[in-house]
Amino acid sequence: MTPLAFRRNVRQGKFTGPTAGQCEGYVQANLAILPQAHAGAFRQFCELNDKACPLLAISNPGEWTLPTLGEDIDIRQDVPAYWIYRNGEKTEVVHQLVDVWRDDLVVFALGCSFSFEHLLLREGIPVRHVELGGSAPVYVTNRPNRPAGPFAGNLAVSMRPLAPADAIRAIEITSRYPGVHGSPVHFGDPSAIGIGDLGRPDFPGIADVRAGEVPVFWACGLTPQVALLGAKLDFAVGHAPGHMLVTDLRLDQAERSEALPVRSAPQVDPASRL
Repeated sequence: MTPLAFRRNVRQGKFTGPTAGQCEGYVQANLAILPQAHAGAFRQFCELNDKACPLLAISNPGEWTLPTLGEDIDIRQDVPAYWIYRNGEKTEVVHQLVDVWRDDLVVFALGCSFSFEHLLLREGIPVRHVELGGSAPVYVTNRPNRPAGPFAGNLAVSMRPLAPADAIRAIEITSRYPGVHGSPVHFGDPSAIGIGDLGRPDFPGIADVRAGEVPVFWACGLTPQVALLGAKLDFAVGHAPGHMLVTDLRLDQAERSEALPVRSAPQVDPASRL
């Protein structure tokens, strides 16, 4: 299925689940949507923490299309599920944003590690949450982000359990794709990055580490949502964990040798700049 056909299925309510394993070879994107007044500081936050927040595109205020990422994208309807935040609390899980859309909202699309999982599978490297039809578990670490304006918090990471030899090969493969998080940030002892219990992820997913495997952690595009929670904005939106925007970008555009098509900065209130 093409990404366009997949997005239309999402828009029509025919697909509402996690997007891991969908449209292999194409880039998937995390989302953060927030008021224009905070867009300048949020862009700076992403640029300061680009391992977790690799920018793919930024909309102009009020726009829900992202033409550099794909044909006929409607960001209000083309993601299987969204989380809505109000004053630092998650208040709703919805499947469309038409009813809550505002003219001052700016969309940030960020690269997602789901984009490279088919490469691991082709190498015979198992991806547990894809095998089991779910999403990767995500944990908030003890590693602080570099702050910008009201945005700070700690790095979030997604986890995939791998045999040691597979982990080494996965590092080699994923390091070529910095636009979708690139190589892992840690593997082995979870406590070294502040994770006390792999069985209790901060964002839901399949945490199934078996005998002979080590947990491998990639920087995660839920890091911005951790920052959004801490900023306590009056209104913000993120994708529901594991439920991404599937773009028309080919994965090879996320390789080190080719720049991704980040749009120019949105118009922002000068008072929001640092």
